[in-house]
Order: sequence, then C-alpha cells, then structure tokens
Amino acid sequence: MRFDLTPEQELIVETTRDFVERELLPHEAEVERLDAVPPELVASIKSKAIRAGIYAPNMPEEFGGGGLDSFTMALVERELGAASYALNFIIARPSNILLACVGDQVERYLIPTIKGDRYDCLAMSEPDAGSDVRGMKCTAVRDGDDYVINGTKHFISHADMADYVILFAASGEEVTDRGPRKRITAFLVDMGIPGFEMVPGYKAVSNRGYHNFILNFDNCRVPVANVLGEEHRGFDVANTWLGATRLQVAATCLGRARRALTLATEWAASREQFGQKIGKFQGVSFKLADMRTQYEAAELLTFRAAWNDSQGTMTDSDAAMAKLFASEMCQFVTDEAIQIFGGMGLMDELPLERFWRDTRVDRIWDGTSEIQRHIISRAMLRPHGG
Repeated sequence: MRFDLTPEQELIVETTRDFVERELLPHEAEVERLDAVPPELVASIKSKAIRAGIYAPNMPEEFGGGGLDSFTMALVERELGAASYALNFIIARPSNILLACVGDQVERYLIPTIKGDRYDCLAMSEPDAGSDVRGMKCTAVRDGDDYVINGTKHFISHADMADYVILFAASGEEVTDRGPRKRITAFLVDMGIPGFEMVPGYKAVSNRGYHNFILNFDNCRVPVANVLGEEHRGFDVANTWLGATRLQVAATCLGRARRALTLATEWAASREQFGQKIGKFQGVSFKLADMRTQYEAAELLTFRAAWNDSQGTMTDSDAAMAKLFASEMCQFVTDEAIQIFGGMGLMDELPLERFWRDTRVDRIWDGTSEIQRHIISRAMLRPHGG
C-alpha cells in the first residue's frame, strides 16, 4: 500500500498548511490568554476559509462541500491539527451524520451548515452515560406529531457557537437475548426553543477557547419531522460518524506531534551543554529516534485506515487502532519534547506545554483508549467464538 499524493492532493495540503501558518498560528497566544476566540476573528477566519475553498471539505460537492475522500481529509486534518483546536475548528468539518438529512432537512440544516450560515454540535454524552451510550437517560417520548424530550447532556463541545444540536435520546426499549435494550433516536433540535436550556460546562485545561456546555431538556417538544434518520435507529446514524471522527482525532494528533517533534529536533541541534550540542548526547538523540519512530507508525496506521475508508473497506478496528495509537503517540511525543527542552518546555513562551495539555483529552473523547482496545480485541476474538 502506497500513499503517493496526486498533484491535487499536494495542492490541497499546501493550501491548508499555508492557511494554518498565515491565519491560525499567529492568533494562538491570544486565544490562550483570553480562553476565547473573539467573534470578529471567528468571522474573519471563516470567510477566508470559504474563499480559500477549504471550508466543509468533507461534505459532498453536490451540496456545496469540498467532496474530499477520507484519505485526503486525513491529510487536511493533519495540517489543521498543528493549530489550536479552538482556531482550526472554525474551518468547519460538519458531522457526516448530517448526510442522513432528508426532505426539507437538507435545505434547513445540511446546506446552510456546509455554506457556513449555520453551525452544528453533537449531544450524546451524559453525566451517567459516557462510554456506555446505551445507558443514556435523556428520553424522547412520542406525543402526536412531537417528541417530548427530558434529560441532560454534558461535555457538549462548541454549543455556544451552534445554531442547532444533533441530539441522541432514548426513544423506547426492545427485548433482546441479553435482556431489554434501549432504542436510540437522533433529532435535529434548534437552539432556543422552549424547554431547552444551555448552561456553561466545566473548566478544562485542554483546548482553551474551545468550550464545553451542559444542555438541559425539560418537556422540550421537537417535531417528528426533525428526526434524523429513522426512528429508533439512532445508532445506525451514529456509526456513520464514529469512524470519521476517530480518524479526525488521529490525524489531528499527527499535526500536533509533528510540530512538537520539529521544535524538539531544532532545539537538540542548536542547544549546547557541556561543550556540545545536546543532540549529540545519547539520552537526547535516542528520545528523538523513539519520537520519530512512533510518529511514523501512527501516521501509517492513520493513513491506512483513511485509505481503507476511501475504498469502503475500513473496519471498526482500523479506526480504533489509528485513534488509539496516534493519541497515545502524541502524548508521548509532547512529553518527551518537554523533557528535551527542560524547564523551558513548561513555560508558556513555547507552545509545548499547551500541546501536552491539549492532547490529553484525545485519549478520552470520541471513545477512550480503553474503548478502542475493547473494539480491537473483540474483533480479534469474535472469529474464535470469544
């Protein structure tokens, strides 16, 4: 399997990298200081990204998106991953769950989101249901032409920027060989409707400027017409998203780790101690070798999974291995980069301490490392009856 880039892919990578260096990286310090992205900066980055042709690159061309395949998207995400998440998120990659839109949902939600007129956010996690999605307690009960929604969602990223929520709620129950199991339905829920309250979430050390929120639903009525996909088939919709978002996390980790590795290599080649460059010391040079090796392995796993997805052959294990290894690789690389810099590595004059903080959440969101290991091992054991 080879990953030689086409001229078009090389141009996309070059365009994205140039955009990141010119329009995103210069604002990182301000975002860290404010723990926010000023609205005027959001508007500027979005409009420039649209003009550059890199906005909504993962969405189909027929709806106004970039139409990029999964492998090319991994290349794009790697470049965007070099920048603060609060900034690179502004270049929207709408959830591919939205491709389940039908009828007037296409005009009301899908196309405006691709054009940049609306933002989406996704609400699945709950205080008592994180990895155990089937344990969600937020309910949706059919009442005539509406569903009445009650419950709470938390850890909902960028809800403050969103115009609507892709909400998952328990809508019934079915009997299985393992006992009763909740049925899940996905909904498109507009911000600000009666019975829907958004409140600030928790203060996180990761990804300053990219906030999480708590969503409370109290007898919130949502029209049946706003069901996304089929009733009680929310997991079918979610499964189209999980693989893509795990690849996104993996590729983002590549971009961040590559930046940390570059900084560490340049420092080791220029910093002198005991009369020679510190890169001459085995204690430092071996660190660089291990960092590079893990980076290359993570890149290969990520690109293989993305390539398979482009061919329609990606398995859950492919995405899980990429996300697992890349997120743990990035934690290792950023930590070792700080060690190479010594005390300066922990100072906010350098971005390394931020990389270190930001990447910690990558082993948790979109499926913890433990969940990824469960997916991988289950696929290995299943053919043997395990």
